[in-house]
Amino acid sequence: MKILYGVQGTGNGHISRARAMAKALQNHPHLEVQWLFTGRPRDKLFSMDAFGDFWWREGLTFVHRKGRIDQLATARQLHPGRLFRDIRALPVRDYDLVISDFEPVSAWAARYRGRDSLGLGHQYAFAYPIPAPRHNWLARAILRLFAPTKTGLGNHWYHFGNPILPPIAQTHSGDASDGDHILVYLPFEHHETLLRELAKLPQRFIVYGVPTDLAAAQNLLLRPPSVGGFQRDLASAQAVICNSGFELIAETLALGKPILSRPLAGQFEQEANARALSMLQLAQVVKNLDADSIGSWLATDPTGVCIQWPDVAASIALWLAEGRKVPVQALADSLWRQVTPGGSERGNAALQVAADYGL
Repeated sequence: MKILYGVQGTGNGHISRARAMAKALQNHPHLEVQWLFTGRPRDKLFSMDAFGDFWWREGLTFVHRKGRIDQLATARQLHPGRLFRDIRALPVRDYDLVISDFEPVSAWAARYRGRDSLGLGHQYAFAYPIPAPRHNWLARAILRLFAPTKTGLGNHWYHFGNPILPPIAQTHSGDASDGDHILVYLPFEHHETLLRELAKLPQRFIVYGVPTDLAAAQNLLLRPPSVGGFQRDLASAQAVICNSGFELIAETLALGKPILSRPLAGQFEQEANARALSMLQLAQVVKNLDADSIGSWLATDPTGVCIQWPDVAASIALWLAEGRKVPVQALADSLWRQVTPGGSERGNAALQVAADYGL
């Protein structure tokens, strides 16, 4: 079976999920996978060995300025003519299945050519009634039309009574510990302002997602992009401060680390995630990230929620290898039965909160 697998490269979460899927798919040699990445300049992609001789196209992405989506700048950098040419030229007829991790070129090429397509990722969970800002019809329309597929496998921190799968998250089995640092990953914030605010606090911070040549106080260590380095620093962190992206929070929950999160303003998905985090009591959500809000949170000596996710990537790979005969609802039910709170009272509480909401 030949699969064309498109991945939206704008955020590292999509690529992290794709790495897990690449590893799982390798256990089924009869599944031949060609990877396609869009949404980020090719020279900005890193740690791509898992994807072999992957393809790259420009695709679509969003421009962020000082913690918000810049709609005008986003519109200015679009190249619709090139996008349409890439969609028409993509050889999807050579493949039995097109998988899209919210990647528009592969998804639209499959629709244009009438090929079988499967959406895999957090964004496909929004096809169901889950916590999200109300009355934002434009954002919902963009989610539906950005990378449409015939079938969707959505991931979320809870199923909310729908055929949604648990996250595809790095497990870090056996290597979680409590170091002397707080991990910060806020690539969409105003970097200089962020570093000034962190410098006002006494704690030690390891910061990813900002240029490493910026001036930084002694309590700040700026790290360059690194998959292995980030995972080690995350596993040994006391706590995590991040935007409301999906994958990093899922990974942090698997480690049981406290989370302080600020959704990227104007980004529908992150604002929806922030609502879910608050509803399920999985993290502390704030509107602003400054020394006062961070210091107040740390002063409470926050504790984390630990939730152990099953090997979702392996289950999806097996499901694909066996011809997708099991209904999506049955696949989701099977995986959620394997989710455990990891011995955490707050993990149990989060699941109980969901049950109390009738979700």
